[in-house]
Amino acid sequence: MNATAKASTIRDQISEPEWQTRVDLAAAYRLVALYGWDDLIFTHISARVPGTEHHFLLNPYGMMFEEVTASSLVKVDLAGNKVMESPYFINPAGFTIHSAVHAAREDALCVMHLHTDHGIAVSAQKNGLLPISQQAMLVRASLAYHDYEGLALNEDEKPRLVSDLGDKHHMILRNHGLLTIGSTTAEAFLAMFLLERACKIQILAQSGGAQLVNVPDQIFHLVELQVKAVTVGQGAALTWPGLLRKLDRIDPSYRD
Repeated sequence: MNATAKASTIRDQISEPEWQTRVDLAAAYRLVALYGWDDLIFTHISARVPGTEHHFLLNPYGMMFEEVTASSLVKVDLAGNKVMESPYFINPAGFTIHSAVHAAREDALCVMHLHTDHGIAVSAQKNGLLPISQQAMLVRASLAYHDYEGLALNEDEKPRLVSDLGDKHHMILRNHGLLTIGSTTAEAFLAMFLLERACKIQILAQSGGAQLVNVPDQIFHLVELQVKAVTVGQGAALTWPGLLRKLDRIDPSYRD
């Protein structure tokens, strides 16, 4: 069976809103690979399926991010059980963090968790993300931290992670990686783009060896008032179509 036939078969079984969610989520996986943020087959991006059921889409375990397509995404419940026939399976342990956030936050329709080089480097620093760039300012207005508790396999860790996240949209998992949430895939991706870029800028600035200049507190509070308009909503909605056009020029097979 070719990829087109498989995509058509899946598409015939689901609603148009679910198909669009699948396309956007597959695009996010491809973009993560494109920007070099992937960690082989590990880490995940999940999206809630539109509708009344608490169903979610996740990548097939063992598939590289650059291979993910709309039809290959696996639909699961909050426990990580498949709720739609699929030849693929997921890593249940990998859904631990995602299920905790999805269950606790109604606005977390997309949850992105990555192990980026610069993100892990900053997560290992005692002072975390420093107020030294505009990108850091945009992120710090909604940034949480969660201490490392080993591999994210323990159900007991969920309430502590959720408590640490609170109402924030960015999280640095100490000694581990980064996490962002959004009411759309576009919002979660833009949040991650800003967080990862802020981390990269920090590592580059520190590598120069010169004394760093922090953004003054009074400026931080001004930026905090401007964040929502810049990083979510209209900002994400305007950015996302351009990112999809980029992918379409490179390889539109994520839409299959």
